[in-house]
Amino acid sequence: MNKIKATLTILAIFIWAGLLAPVQMIILLFFKQHRYCIPRIFHKGLCRLLRVKVVTSGTIEKSRPTLFVLNHISWLDIPVIGSALHGSFVAKREVESYPLIGPISKLQQTIFIERSRPAIKGHKGEMQEHLEKGDNLFLFPEGTSSNGIIIQSFKSAYFGLAERKIGDRHLPVQPVTLAYSRMNGIPLTRGTMGIVAWVGDEELLSHVWEYLKRGKITAELRFHPPVTIDDYDSRKTMASDCQMTIAKSLSRALTGRDEPERPESRTVR
Repeated sequence: MNKIKATLTILAIFIWAGLLAPVQMIILLFFKQHRYCIPRIFHKGLCRLLRVKVVTSGTIEKSRPTLFVLNHISWLDIPVIGSALHGSFVAKREVESYPLIGPISKLQQTIFIERSRPAIKGHKGEMQEHLEKGDNLFLFPEGTSSNGIIIQSFKSAYFGLAERKIGDRHLPVQPVTLAYSRMNGIPLTRGTMGIVAWVGDEELLSHVWEYLKRGKITAELRFHPPVTIDDYDSRKTMASDCQMTIAKSLSRALTGRDEPERPESRTVR
């Protein structure tokens, strides 16, 4: 029964992608100002097909183009984030070759980068161009996926974009915690998080197949107060503070606790 369910889900995903991909191509050619409408619809539908309930909390920065920085856990992160936000992902170059995910990522104007520090610097112009057009960017500063429990160090090189200005102000950076907190209403633990978390050398297609035979997942996106480089003495300090904010919030999410009513002080000197 589980195999049949997984097979039908895969078939439905291909049909869903086949219906919306041509529409997105037309929009990119003739109506580029609406380029993020179809991706948002696609990701919402994908979450339903994948049986993922997305719960958001906090206030999303909408006043100007923003760099959203998030912890990275799984291939599922893409539809979860894409269902809640308009913008483009910044992804590692390997994603471009992933089956289905790669072509769809291109249709959402994803920026593919190498993970070395010099390569990241080389892509700043491309990212700046997106921001100046009014696009948001979604970035995973760990540089790879984690186990869903413990966050890896945020690489400060990814925060170099925060030193640039959009107009006459520095780019706002909004930390966002991504947590997979429940399956079928039961909290996910270190022992069961592997159902969702895709880490190490695990083969992508086999992980997707095993996931599709499971139950319903609750994914949380917790939006924290945005910051700018002006709040810090260096981008390294900024990266460390954003990492700490997200790590604390991830712990709260996995233990069923809400965020504190008052945001913690954000100025670090």
